[in-house]
Amino acid sequence: MSQRLFSAIKRATVPKFLTEFTYYSFAFVSWVPAVIFFDDHVAAFQFVNGPSMYPFLNNSYNESRTKDCCFVDKRRPYKDLQRGMLVSFWSPAHPETMSVKRVIGLEGDRVYTRAPYPYPYADVPAGHVWLEGDNAGPNKSLDSNHYGPISMSLITGQLKYIVWPRSSFGPIRWWEFKGKTRVIKGWNTG
Repeated sequence: MSQRLFSAIKRATVPKFLTEFTYYSFAFVSWVPAVIFFDDHVAAFQFVNGPSMYPFLNNSYNESRTKDCCFVDKRRPYKDLQRGMLVSFWSPAHPETMSVKRVIGLEGDRVYTRAPYPYPYADVPAGHVWLEGDNAGPNKSLDSNHYGPISMSLITGQLKYIVWPRSSFGPIRWWEFKGKTRVIKGWNTG
């Protein structure tokens, strides 16, 4: 009896769709860890919405619901930071949210703050940066003027290119930024 059962199982053919489904499922699933690693540690696309970075990014935020899409380099997120660079980071005010702001002050700098920061200036401690949005309007940007200097370990990448909209496509020319926040360069003169 068992001999006939085993021979029947051996002769049974697996339907073609099942073998193809298994093959493609395995091929797809085997790439998932590589894609997650690439997104977390190499590069990613970041959507920027809201008025915080207006007018440099999202220059049509008040006209439509479109978002700017930027290419973020995540290989060395806080290496060689310079004043004016755009970075993505985990927001200290909302830890589940990824934010985009401009580096205003580096460690050792003295930054003259804006409201609602409780003091007229802030000294940026070692291992921290001062980040602000480009929109100077009141309550348009949740940045270091709300939560103070942030740890560099919260920075996840540097924004390098604008991918969308096509009218803004190209490298982010952060060095052309002329900020209004007064900064006295400190011991880190980078």
